[in-house]
Amino acid sequence: MFNQKQVDFLNWEFGVFFHFGIRTFYEDHRDWDMKEMPLEGFCPTDFSADSWCKTISEAGAAYAVLTCKHHDGFANWPSAYTDYSVKNTPWKNGNGDVVREFCDACRKYSLKVGLYYSPAQFGSKDTVSTDYDNYFINQISELLTNYGKIDYLWFDGCGSEGHHYDEQRIIAAIRSLQPDILIFNMWDPDTGWCQNELGYAPYPNPNSVPEFPSRMLPLECDCRIRDNWFYYDSDAGSLKSLDALMGIYELSVGRGANLLLNIGPDRRGRLPDADVARLLAFGDAIRALYADPIAIAAASQTENYFEISFEQKTEVSCLILEEDLSAELAVEAFTITLVLNNGQEHILYSGKTIGHKAICRFPTVICDKLRVNITHSSGEICLKNISAYR
Repeated sequence: MFNQKQVDFLNWEFGVFFHFGIRTFYEDHRDWDMKEMPLEGFCPTDFSADSWCKTISEAGAAYAVLTCKHHDGFANWPSAYTDYSVKNTPWKNGNGDVVREFCDACRKYSLKVGLYYSPAQFGSKDTVSTDYDNYFINQISELLTNYGKIDYLWFDGCGSEGHHYDEQRIIAAIRSLQPDILIFNMWDPDTGWCQNELGYAPYPNPNSVPEFPSRMLPLECDCRIRDNWFYYDSDAGSLKSLDALMGIYELSVGRGANLLLNIGPDRRGRLPDADVARLLAFGDAIRALYADPIAIAAASQTENYFEISFEQKTEVSCLILEEDLSAELAVEAFTITLVLNNGQEHILYSGKTIGHKAICRFPTVICDKLRVNITHSSGEICLKNISAYR
């Protein structure tokens, strides 16, 4: 069973990831290439985290995640524990703070605040290092102390293979500083990774990950709007189409997981204009399809089938099903059928898990009654809502 923090997380549904840092200004670099990226290169000409958050709020996102420190070690805040940070760059004469402006903008637009931190970085390859654990905890403590309430802490496991952190000490520090925080992916996670970077949730959705098979974890599906996580001039042609983004939405949110879509702010410190237009179109398309159901049925908790009836013959092409997340998730297989006046049922859709939300699209039918049949379950069936869409 999910706890209330996890239920709240699933209700966020859609967030945007911002990969922005010194890597933004060194296009020829790749993860772990160990190439130097001098601090003088970091100098956005028109930085505006406010414009980022305004755009994604208009697109319907509920949360945002900022890369505070990537694998290169560059701190997007004036950290006291490294010289490799914004405080030693030309931007704002060293007086800038990307994290501060990001957090303030999130709160201005009522977005949940997420901070990304890469535990591993260049030069931290010792298998065990108390000094590095201290550095890690000191930087995380800055982020969790100086910027108000942080809703989500996003740990990237890349580069940590074979490294042994003092996990208990690290988690104790995090939980003591921000008791209500959600942690992604590592050590004591509240949310889990979908195991790919394409935005696709597994199906059936197990609400768990291989590392924690017995722990209920809402899954998050991260993916990129372009080919690269950070901004590249050269990948403008890789901007995903609206159709592709809608497919990702239905294979993430539509499978009971969250979608975290990455956009790399450019060297101005703004979101690329084409990406803004695509993101806003994406938000419009989601609202056009799913904002206004043509019918909603409250589902019985005792029967293994549920009907949705219409006052007159109606064109329908989609049902959205939702289980009650305060109960055990029991549905393991179901069908949606068209019920004819003579009692015949014609299967329109066969599905597996439901969880937070199952978006079930099928060819448009004209009907006055549809039926959801639960064909396999592991316990009491608690559907919260069934809604129909044209």
